[in-house]
Amino acid sequence: MGFLYLLNLTAFLSLNLCIINLLPIPALDGGRLMFLFIEMIRRKPIEAEKEGFINFIGFVALMILAVVIAYKDLIKFNLLNFFR
Repeated sequence: MGFLYLLNLTAFLSLNLCIINLLPIPALDGGRLMFLFIEMIRRKPIEAEKEGFINFIGFVALMILAVVIAYKDLIKFNLLNFFR
């Protein structure tokens, strides 16, 4: 069970990361694909400053989400007392 389990877990995590990365969220690859799709429909490129700003906002939102999830996990597993 050891090596095959590890191989299956690795494949599952890789596939999961691929799917999450393709979500149309700015700052991820799916966000870049979304910008390319918009440029294809509009037939003109999006300004680099606007795209960069939108990607920055998406990155900040993802970081806030990561902090909130980590905080909720610390509360759920009662690990905040460990750091006090």
